[in-house]
Amino acid sequence: MEFLEHRRTLVEDRLEAVIEGVEPSELADEVGHVALSGGKRVRPIVTMLACEAAGGDAEDAVDFGVGIELVHNASLVVDDVIDQSEVRRGVDSAWTAFGYGPAIIASDGLLGEAFELFSSEPRAMQAATEAMIELGEGEATELVAIPSNEDEYMQLARRKTGALFRAAAELGAIAADADPFAVEAFGEYAERVGVAFQIRDDVLDATADADELGKPTGQDAEMGRPSVVQVTQLTTEEANAKAREEADRALAALERTDAADTEAGEYLRDLAEFVVVRER
Repeated sequence: MEFLEHRRTLVEDRLEAVIEGVEPSELADEVGHVALSGGKRVRPIVTMLACEAAGGDAEDAVDFGVGIELVHNASLVVDDVIDQSEVRRGVDSAWTAFGYGPAIIASDGLLGEAFELFSSEPRAMQAATEAMIELGEGEATELVAIPSNEDEYMQLARRKTGALFRAAAELGAIAADADPFAVEAFGEYAERVGVAFQIRDDVLDATADADELGKPTGQDAEMGRPSVVQVTQLTTEEANAKAREEADRALAALERTDAADTEAGEYLRDLAEFVVVRER
Protein backbone atom coordinates (compact mmCIF):
# COMPACT_ATOMS: atom_id res chain seq x y z
CA MET A 1 0.00 0.00 0.00
CA GLU A 2 3.03 2.30 0.21
CA PHE A 3 2.66 2.91 -3.51
CA LEU A 4 -0.83 4.39 -3.09
CA GLU A 5 -0.08 6.13 0.20
CA HIS A 6 2.74 8.09 -1.43
CA ARG A 7 0.34 9.34 -4.08
CA ARG A 8 -2.33 10.12 -1.53
CA THR A 9 0.23 12.15 0.42
CA LEU A 10 1.06 14.12 -2.72
CA VAL A 11 -2.64 14.95 -3.06
CA GLU A 12 -3.09 15.90 0.59
CA ASP A 13 -0.02 18.13 0.62
CA ARG A 14 -1.07 19.94 -2.55
CA LEU A 15 -4.65 20.31 -1.31
CA GLU A 16 -3.41 21.91 1.89
CA ALA A 17 -1.18 24.28 -0.07
CA VAL A 18 -4.08 25.31 -2.33
CA ILE A 19 -6.39 25.91 0.64
CA GLU A 20 -3.73 27.95 2.46
CA GLY A 21 -3.67 30.33 -0.51
CA VAL A 22 -7.41 31.00 -0.44
CA GLU A 23 -8.56 34.48 0.60
CA PRO A 24 -10.24 35.78 2.67
CA SER A 25 -9.50 33.57 5.68
CA GLU A 26 -13.21 32.91 6.26
CA LEU A 27 -13.49 31.34 2.81
CA ALA A 28 -10.31 29.37 3.42
CA ASP A 29 -11.87 27.97 6.59
CA GLU A 30 -15.01 26.95 4.74
CA VAL A 31 -13.33 25.31 1.74
CA GLY A 32 -10.83 23.67 4.10
CA HIS A 33 -13.67 22.21 6.16
CA VAL A 34 -14.98 20.57 2.99
CA ALA A 35 -11.79 19.59 1.20
CA LEU A 36 -9.65 18.56 4.17
CA SER A 37 -12.22 16.58 6.15
CA GLY A 38 -11.12 13.24 4.76
CA GLY A 39 -12.32 11.29 1.78
CA LYS A 40 -10.96 8.42 -0.23
CA ARG A 41 -9.24 10.67 -2.83
CA VAL A 42 -10.16 8.08 -5.43
CA ARG A 43 -10.43 10.53 -8.32
CA PRO A 44 -7.03 12.25 -7.91
CA ILE A 45 -5.36 8.89 -7.40
CA VAL A 46 -6.99 7.71 -10.64
CA THR A 47 -5.55 10.81 -12.30
CA MET A 48 -2.03 10.01 -11.16
CA LEU A 49 -2.33 6.30 -11.93
CA ALA A 50 -3.63 7.03 -15.43
CA CYS A 51 -0.72 9.42 -15.97
CA GLU A 52 1.80 6.79 -14.91
CA ALA A 53 0.09 4.02 -16.86
CA ALA A 54 0.27 6.29 -19.92
CA GLY A 55 4.01 6.77 -19.48
CA GLY A 56 4.17 9.88 -17.30
CA ASP A 57 5.17 10.59 -13.70
CA ALA A 58 2.71 10.87 -10.82
CA GLU A 59 4.05 14.31 -9.89
CA ASP A 60 3.10 15.61 -13.34
CA ALA A 61 -0.58 14.93 -12.63
CA VAL A 62 -0.93 16.15 -9.03
CA ASP A 63 -2.41 19.54 -9.90
CA PHE A 64 -4.98 18.03 -12.25
CA GLY A 65 -5.83 15.39 -9.66
CA VAL A 66 -6.31 17.98 -6.94
CA GLY A 67 -8.41 20.02 -9.35
CA ILE A 68 -10.83 17.17 -10.02
CA GLU A 69 -11.03 16.45 -6.27
CA LEU A 70 -12.00 20.07 -5.67
CA VAL A 71 -14.72 19.83 -8.33
CA HIS A 72 -15.98 16.65 -6.66
CA ASN A 73 -16.05 18.34 -3.25
CA ALA A 74 -17.90 21.33 -4.66
CA SER A 75 -20.59 19.00 -5.98
CA LEU A 76 -20.90 17.30 -2.58
CA VAL A 77 -21.59 20.65 -0.92
CA VAL A 78 -24.52 21.19 -3.29
CA ASP A 79 -25.73 17.60 -2.87
CA ASP A 80 -25.82 18.02 0.90
CA VAL A 81 -27.82 21.25 0.63
CA ILE A 82 -30.34 19.64 -1.70
CA ASP A 83 -30.63 16.49 0.39
CA GLN A 84 -30.47 18.32 3.74
CA SER A 85 -27.70 15.91 4.75
CA GLU A 86 -26.24 17.09 8.05
CA VAL A 87 -23.16 14.84 8.02
CA ARG A 88 -20.47 14.25 5.44
CA ARG A 89 -17.44 12.01 6.06
CA GLY A 90 -18.32 11.81 9.73
CA VAL A 91 -18.31 15.60 10.31
CA ASP A 92 -20.86 18.39 9.86
CA SER A 93 -21.68 19.07 6.22
CA ALA A 94 -20.83 22.56 5.01
CA TRP A 95 -24.34 23.99 5.30
CA THR A 96 -24.69 22.54 8.81
CA ALA A 97 -21.38 24.04 9.90
CA PHE A 98 -21.64 27.47 8.25
CA GLY A 99 -25.17 28.00 6.90
CA TYR A 100 -26.61 27.83 3.40
CA GLY A 101 -25.06 31.00 1.98
CA PRO A 102 -21.49 30.31 3.09
CA ALA A 103 -21.82 26.70 1.92
CA ILE A 104 -22.75 27.79 -1.61
CA ILE A 105 -19.91 30.32 -1.59
CA ALA A 106 -17.56 27.56 -0.47
CA SER A 107 -18.71 25.45 -3.43
CA ASP A 108 -17.97 28.36 -5.76
CA GLY A 109 -14.57 28.82 -4.15
CA LEU A 110 -13.70 25.16 -4.63
CA LEU A 111 -14.60 25.37 -8.32
CA GLY A 112 -12.57 28.53 -8.79
CA GLU A 113 -9.47 26.95 -7.27
CA ALA A 114 -10.00 23.83 -9.39
CA PHE A 115 -10.15 25.65 -12.69
CA GLU A 116 -7.07 27.65 -11.79
CA LEU A 117 -5.24 24.31 -11.61
CA PHE A 118 -6.56 23.26 -15.03
CA SER A 119 -5.82 26.59 -16.72
CA SER A 120 -2.29 25.73 -17.83
CA GLU A 121 -3.47 23.11 -20.35
CA PRO A 122 -6.31 23.70 -22.85
CA ARG A 123 -7.06 19.99 -23.13
CA ALA A 124 -7.39 19.78 -19.36
CA MET A 125 -9.80 22.71 -19.38
CA GLN A 126 -11.86 21.01 -22.06
CA ALA A 127 -12.01 17.68 -20.18
CA ALA A 128 -12.98 19.38 -16.91
CA THR A 129 -15.55 21.62 -18.60
CA GLU A 130 -17.21 18.70 -20.35
CA ALA A 131 -17.40 16.86 -17.04
CA MET A 132 -18.99 19.87 -15.36
CA ILE A 133 -21.62 20.09 -18.10
CA GLU A 134 -22.44 16.40 -17.68
CA LEU A 135 -22.51 16.75 -13.90
CA GLY A 136 -24.85 19.74 -14.09
CA GLU A 137 -27.19 17.88 -16.41
CA GLY A 138 -27.15 14.94 -14.03
CA GLU A 139 -27.96 17.12 -11.02
CA ALA A 140 -30.81 18.77 -12.94
CA THR A 141 -32.17 15.39 -13.98
CA GLU A 142 -32.37 14.32 -10.35
CA LEU A 143 -34.48 17.36 -9.55
CA VAL A 144 -36.80 17.74 -12.53
CA ALA A 145 -36.79 14.56 -14.61
CA ILE A 146 -36.44 11.64 -12.23
CA PRO A 147 -35.54 8.43 -14.09
CA SER A 148 -38.24 5.79 -14.17
CA ASN A 149 -36.37 2.78 -15.55
CA GLU A 150 -32.97 1.14 -15.70
CA ASP A 151 -31.82 2.82 -18.93
CA GLU A 152 -32.62 6.28 -17.61
CA TYR A 153 -30.92 5.47 -14.32
CA MET A 154 -27.75 4.37 -16.10
CA GLN A 155 -27.69 7.61 -18.12
CA LEU A 156 -28.00 9.58 -14.87
CA ALA A 157 -25.22 7.58 -13.22
CA ARG A 158 -22.91 8.25 -16.18
CA ARG A 159 -23.58 11.97 -15.93
CA LYS A 160 -23.57 12.44 -12.19
CA THR A 161 -20.74 10.10 -11.21
CA GLY A 162 -19.16 8.64 -14.33
CA ALA A 163 -18.34 12.04 -15.84
CA LEU A 164 -15.99 13.11 -13.05
CA PHE A 165 -14.29 9.73 -13.03
CA ARG A 166 -13.86 9.99 -16.81
CA ALA A 167 -12.35 13.44 -16.46
CA ALA A 168 -10.01 12.23 -13.71
CA ALA A 169 -8.48 9.58 -15.94
CA GLU A 170 -8.47 11.76 -19.06
CA LEU A 171 -6.62 14.46 -17.12
CA GLY A 172 -3.99 11.95 -16.09
CA ALA A 173 -3.48 10.77 -19.65
CA ILE A 174 -3.31 14.39 -20.81
CA ALA A 175 -0.66 15.11 -18.16
CA ALA A 176 1.36 12.26 -19.70
CA ASP A 177 0.86 13.78 -23.18
CA ALA A 178 -0.91 10.61 -24.33
CA ASP A 179 -2.49 10.42 -27.78
CA PRO A 180 -6.27 10.95 -28.17
CA PHE A 181 -6.93 7.21 -28.52
CA ALA A 182 -5.31 6.52 -25.14
CA VAL A 183 -7.07 9.49 -23.51
CA GLU A 184 -10.41 8.13 -24.72
CA ALA A 185 -9.65 4.58 -23.52
CA PHE A 186 -8.60 5.73 -20.08
CA GLY A 187 -11.70 7.90 -19.96
CA GLU A 188 -14.03 5.02 -20.79
CA TYR A 189 -12.32 2.84 -18.19
CA ALA A 190 -12.87 5.43 -15.48
CA GLU A 191 -16.41 6.33 -16.51
CA ARG A 192 -17.46 2.70 -16.17
CA VAL A 193 -15.66 2.43 -12.83
CA GLY A 194 -17.60 5.51 -11.74
CA VAL A 195 -20.92 3.99 -12.75
CA ALA A 196 -20.06 0.78 -10.90
CA PHE A 197 -19.11 2.94 -7.90
CA GLN A 198 -22.48 4.74 -8.02
CA ILE A 199 -24.48 1.53 -8.26
CA ARG A 200 -22.64 0.11 -5.28
CA ASP A 201 -23.12 3.40 -3.42
CA ASP A 202 -26.87 3.13 -3.93
CA VAL A 203 -26.87 -0.42 -2.64
CA LEU A 204 -24.89 0.62 0.43
CA ASP A 205 -27.30 3.50 1.10
CA ALA A 206 -30.12 0.97 1.19
CA THR A 207 -28.37 -1.75 3.17
CA ALA A 208 -25.35 -0.47 5.15
CA ASP A 209 -25.05 0.75 8.74
CA ALA A 210 -24.73 4.55 8.94
CA ASP A 211 -21.91 4.50 11.51
CA GLU A 212 -19.86 2.12 9.40
CA LEU A 213 -20.56 4.08 6.22
CA GLY A 214 -19.65 7.45 7.79
CA LYS A 215 -22.76 9.22 6.50
CA PRO A 216 -26.53 8.87 6.87
CA THR A 217 -28.15 5.90 5.15
CA GLY A 218 -31.64 5.56 3.72
CA GLN A 219 -31.31 9.03 2.20
CA ASP A 220 -32.26 7.90 -1.29
CA ALA A 221 -35.59 6.49 -0.17
CA GLU A 222 -36.30 9.39 2.21
CA MET A 223 -35.57 12.05 -0.43
CA GLY A 224 -37.15 10.18 -3.32
CA ARG A 225 -33.78 10.22 -5.02
CA PRO A 226 -33.39 7.98 -8.07
CA SER A 227 -31.14 5.23 -6.74
CA VAL A 228 -30.78 1.90 -8.51
CA VAL A 229 -32.85 0.35 -5.72
CA GLN A 230 -35.68 2.87 -6.04
CA VAL A 231 -35.82 3.31 -9.82
CA THR A 232 -35.30 -0.20 -11.17
CA GLN A 233 -36.78 -3.57 -10.39
CA LEU A 234 -33.33 -4.95 -9.62
CA THR A 235 -32.70 -6.70 -6.32
CA THR A 236 -29.58 -5.71 -4.43
CA GLU A 237 -27.92 -8.87 -5.74
CA GLU A 238 -28.87 -8.00 -9.33
CA ALA A 239 -27.68 -4.40 -8.82
CA ASN A 240 -24.34 -5.67 -7.58
CA ALA A 241 -24.14 -7.87 -10.68
CA LYS A 242 -24.84 -4.79 -12.83
CA ALA A 243 -21.94 -3.03 -11.11
CA ARG A 244 -19.77 -6.07 -11.85
CA GLU A 245 -20.71 -5.83 -15.53
CA GLU A 246 -19.63 -2.19 -15.67
CA ALA A 247 -16.36 -3.06 -13.95
CA ASP A 248 -15.68 -5.79 -16.50
CA ARG A 249 -16.25 -3.32 -19.34
CA ALA A 250 -13.91 -0.89 -17.60
CA LEU A 251 -11.21 -3.54 -17.54
CA ALA A 252 -11.76 -4.21 -21.26
CA ALA A 253 -11.25 -0.50 -22.00
CA LEU A 254 -8.07 -0.48 -19.92
CA GLU A 255 -6.72 -3.34 -22.02
CA ARG A 256 -6.79 -1.02 -25.04
CA THR A 257 -4.07 1.11 -23.43
CA ASP A 258 -0.41 0.40 -22.74
CA ALA A 259 -1.14 0.03 -19.02
CA ALA A 260 -0.89 -3.77 -18.96
CA ASP A 261 2.74 -4.05 -17.89
CA THR A 262 2.85 -1.09 -15.51
CA GLU A 263 2.47 -1.09 -11.73
CA ALA A 264 0.01 1.79 -12.04
CA GLY A 265 -2.05 -0.25 -14.49
CA GLU A 266 -2.26 -3.07 -11.96
CA TYR A 267 -3.65 -0.67 -9.38
CA LEU A 268 -6.21 0.59 -11.90
CA ARG A 269 -7.31 -3.00 -12.42
CA ASP A 270 -7.53 -3.48 -8.65
CA LEU A 271 -9.71 -0.38 -8.37
CA ALA A 272 -12.20 -1.74 -10.90
CA GLU A 273 -12.41 -4.90 -8.82
CA PHE A 274 -12.67 -3.04 -5.51
CA VAL A 275 -15.54 -0.65 -6.29
CA VAL A 276 -18.00 -3.51 -6.69
CA VAL A 277 -17.25 -5.08 -3.29
CA ARG A 278 -16.50 -2.04 -1.10
CA GLU A 279 -18.35 -1.61 2.18
CA ARG A 280 -17.79 2.15 2.65
